[in-house]
Amino acid sequence: EGRPMGRRRPWVVVAVLAAAIAAVFVARRLYHPGEAESGAEVETEVAVHTGRIAKATLHRYVTAYGRVEAEPPTPGEPPAGMILGSQVAGLLVGIDCAEGGRVARGDTLFRLDPRVAEVDVAGAQKALDFAEQTLQRQQKLLPVDGTSQKALLEAEQQRDAARNDLSAAQTRLALTKITAPLSGTVTRIQAKLGQSVDSGTELAEIVDLDRLAVSAGVPSAEAPLLRKGQPVELGPGSPSGARVSYVGEEVDPATDTVQMRAALPAKSGYRPGRFLELQVVVDEHKDRLVVPEESLVSRAGEGAWIYLVDGDRAVRRPVTPGLREQGLVEVEGEGLSEGTVIVTKEAYSLPPETKIRILDR
Repeated sequence: EGRPMGRRRPWVVVAVLAAAIAAVFVARRLYHPGEAESGAEVETEVAVHTGRIAKATLHRYVTAYGRVEAEPPTPGEPPAGMILGSQVAGLLVGIDCAEGGRVARGDTLFRLDPRVAEVDVAGAQKALDFAEQTLQRQQKLLPVDGTSQKALLEAEQQRDAARNDLSAAQTRLALTKITAPLSGTVTRIQAKLGQSVDSGTELAEIVDLDRLAVSAGVPSAEAPLLRKGQPVELGPGSPSGARVSYVGEEVDPATDTVQMRAALPAKSGYRPGRFLELQVVVDEHKDRLVVPEESLVSRAGEGAWIYLVDGDRAVRRPVTPGLREQGLVEVEGEGLSEGTVIVTKEAYSLPPETKIRILDR
């Protein structure tokens, strides 16, 4: 009986192996059903949001920061702001202006005590009268040999000197009234009534608020893009009409910037000293094809592309990006046209071509 049992053992081993192979096959069918069919892959469907290619006008800007100031002198135009000072010493007895007040050119704004200057004018006038009388006598005596040619010349010189003294005294008297050198607004007054002032003492500042400019420093690398006359934007709600009026030639080595100015339009509402951000429009592309920035995919070494919607599929399309502004980017490429539907938010996660389901239809 022991011998027949020994002969059945190989068949038992074969049966166990067959059962194991069958179990493995069933398991592979359960966990990898696609492998049972000729290697076919299941295509993934991606839910996406969409937009459209549009047309817009985009701009390139150079950004700078600066302060509002009175416009400096230009050919044919005096400076728009001046410091008003006294040219003679004296006692300040009158202030005929107020901070924030509008004045016209030639208006009297400050008055110094004129009494000393008036005495000087009166004395100079008397000296001139005497010199003229002396000269007249010499002129009458010369034809009858009652005087010499030398005495006549000396009388003429004394008359001329007296005239000069009177003119100087009258000028000093006139300078006791300090007048406005330009029409504008008195932005500050530094003097007080009863103050004793010296020649050169600053009394007030006058600015023509209709002739203001913003002075700013621009990085030297961007300065070549600037041109006189370029439009300047000063932020939302700012008045239009600001333009580049000056671009410097020298680079400030301490800041690596070039000085520029933008002239503000009249009645701009700005005041000297205000700090502003300037956006200088250095380039403009009109009526270009644009897409939302979120729809543009760009990777170093691979280029840039967008995804066009073709039925239920998203197809990658290479593009060349251009200017960017307010969430839009200019694009160029084959097969692009206004109104074409494109993938937006999910563009970065898509393969070159895939089946899609549009969420915002």
